[in-house]
This record gives sequence, C-alpha cells and structure tokens, in this order.
Amino acid sequence: MRIAVLGTGMVGTTIGTRLAGLGHDVTMGSRSAGNEAAAEWARSVGGSVAHGTFADAADAGELVFNCTSGAASLDALGAAGAERLAGKVLVDVSNPLDFSGGMPPTLFVFGDDSLGERIQRAFPDARVVKSLHTVNCNVMVDPARVPGSHDVFVAGDDEDAKDQVRELLQAFGWPLASIVDLGDITAARGTEAYVLLWVRLMGTLGTADFNIATVV
Repeated sequence: MRIAVLGTGMVGTTIGTRLAGLGHDVTMGSRSAGNEAAAEWARSVGGSVAHGTFADAADAGELVFNCTSGAASLDALGAAGAERLAGKVLVDVSNPLDFSGGMPPTLFVFGDDSLGERIQRAFPDARVVKSLHTVNCNVMVDPARVPGSHDVFVAGDDEDAKDQVRELLQAFGWPLASIVDLGDITAARGTEAYVLLWVRLMGTLGTADFNIATVV
C-alpha cells in the first residue's frame, strides 16, 4: 500500500519506519520538500520510501497518517490539501496538548469537542480514524514492549475505514481482541483527555513503555 506519513518527529519517523519494514511504500511529508529530518529518515530507511511536502505525501498516499503535533495538525492537513485527502482513510495520531504553561501540559480542546472531531469537520470528505495516540510511539508499532494483554483504541464515523486501520494495527502486532472500537469520532474526547493521565503516569513510572487494559 502507498502510505503518507505527515510529520517528521519521533512519532512520524517511528511509524514510517515500521510501515516501510512491512513492505509499504511510504512518503513522509513536511512543510518543505527539502526538510533535513525527512531526508535523513529516507536515507536511513532506504527501500521504497520518499519525502516531500505535505501535499506531495498526501498526493502519493492511498492512506494518510497525521503524526504532526496537535497544535499544527489543522494547518499541516490544510497544506496537504482537502482535495488530496478526500476519500482517503486519515489516521489521526495527534493530541491537543498545550505546553504553553510548561509541564505538565493541558489540552487546548476538551469536554464537548476534540481535535479528532475538528479534523473531521475541517476535512469532511476524509475518513478520519483516531487511534494510537494513547501510547508511546515505540509501543504503537511494537506492543510487545509492554508485557501481557493491553489495549489500543479506534474511533471514527466510517466502519470500512476502521476496518482498514484494524488491519494495520494487527500488522504492527496488536491482537484483534486488544483493538477496542469506541464508536464514532466523538469518542476522541475521552481518549485525548486520557493523555493527561498518561503524562502523569510516565513521570511516576519513569518509562514510556506502559499501557492500560480494559478488564470486565
């Protein structure tokens, strides 16, 4: 599959590398075609990878990962272009974290709205699926880093889009039984808010290699 990864930070490079290792053709997008981080990533990974602008990546990808920072996501997706995102599954891995007051962060949207919903409203023809943003990027692509059974979540309005994301999550190593479908995109309100607890847990535990499990 041809997959676009928007964002050159730890999340984008980790997901992009894993996707390339699984045999996908990956194009990493950034604000400028000559982005040094994206170019270095492409050199280090090799194979069927490329880099370019957000628009270049979105044009090349059949499926798109938004791995940009939450505060920059709408601008980045706007630069990618609504027409290039139309009809495509858009996996939103971003979080609406606000670091303006230092640590720990707050959220710039919460309660009766979410960043996932804002993205879906801004790009109504994209098929947004919120997922993976409740774990560290290394755990996203290698859940075995955390022992035992633990869960990852999906939320979105398009059932076929969620099915496609579930297939990718299973390829990353997530058992189907551990992929919890929370329903429509409004469920992002809860999962994004959870990240505030995640940050506190990371500080207490002294590691990012942890996750939660739902027990009934």
